[in-house]
Amino acid sequence: MPLTILAQITAQPGKEALVRAELEKLIPITRAEEGCIQYDLHVDNFNPGFFVFYENWQNRELWQTHMNAPHLAAYMAATDGAVAEFTLNEMTGIG
Repeated sequence: MPLTILAQITAQPGKEALVRAELEKLIPITRAEEGCIQYDLHVDNFNPGFFVFYENWQNRELWQTHMNAPHLAAYMAATDGAVAEFTLNEMTGIG
């Protein structure tokens, strides 16, 4: 069963450009990963510091591999202190 991930990231005030640049770096690397079906980044039209990743993965195990990948660790290090809030939902389609 495919897994859908909704990841919401809110940048600290003044850190919007840094967080956006680091999130954008993840896109081509992640899309090339095994199991990645969809990996789309969105920014709020009225709040440039609010981002959402909409992701679809073949299964939870391959998503977990992604979560432990070196490029995710590099993102975490680069944005340390720059992210005010992070919410992640693991979801399953129902219709």
